[in-house]
Amino acid sequence: MDRNEAYNLLNEYTKSESLLKHALAVEQAMRSYAQKFGEDEDKWAIVGLLHDFDYEKHPSKEEHPYVGAEILRQKNYPEDVIKAILSHATYTGVDRDTLMAKTLFAVDELCGFILACAYVMPDKKIASLSVKSVKKKLKDKAFAKGVNRDDIYTAANELGVNLDEHIDFLIKSLNKISDKLGV
Repeated sequence: MDRNEAYNLLNEYTKSESLLKHALAVEQAMRSYAQKFGEDEDKWAIVGLLHDFDYEKHPSKEEHPYVGAEILRQKNYPEDVIKAILSHATYTGVDRDTLMAKTLFAVDELCGFILACAYVMPDKKIASLSVKSVKKKLKDKAFAKGVNRDDIYTAANELGVNLDEHIDFLIKSLNKISDKLGV
């Protein structure tokens, strides 16, 4: 697996700026957690980068992430990478039985939520976020309605991390690439 090849694949299927930024955010979060856990940073980062690459062209539950999984199989991606990507969507029924899969599930929704929180800060910067400000927005059901709060709580539990520490870790991780994310 090669990051440039994965990035090109992402860009072949994804044109939306917000989806591209989400992919970069999840890539960074996966890289940071891989480093923390002593895992393969490049592999985990590619999982984050590609987890939604098929979503823009195949957004239905009948197609995403199944179409993407098949494309990755045709390109000879490792099965554990494909399984992690399949397991990030709860409706697939694919077990999250690896640390990589659990981590992808734990960072996916929360990365999107943290970006949404940054966009409404007065300076629109991730660096201005705090755990407290993110948790306050989590309680506000009218904010970022599309984000599944139950998935955020469930994912942190599955990964075995304290939610406050998880939020703080992701804020710091995403702040490292804030220029690429525009926040």
